[in-house]
Amino acid sequence: MPQVEITIPEHLEMQIAQLVENDEFLNREEAIEDLLSTGLKAYKTSGPIDEEDEPGLEDDGMMGHDDEYVF
Repeated sequence: MPQVEITIPEHLEMQIAQLVENDEFLNREEAIEDLLSTGLKAYKTSGPIDEEDEPGLEDDGMMGHDDEYVF
C-alpha cells in the first residue's frame, strides 16, 4: 500500500486521537484511512462544495450562531 505524509492542523489531530481513544478506530492509521475514504466517497457523491454559495455556514452554525445550529 502506498504511504502518504501529510500535515494537518492540531485540532484535526486531536479529533482523530479522541476517536481512537474512544475506540471508534483501532489506531490512527485506520482512522485516517477510513475518514479519508469516507470523505472521498461523500465528495464523489455530492461534488465539490462551492464556498462562495454558502459562506461561513461551517464556521458560524447554520444561522450565524457561533455555538449552536438552529433549524
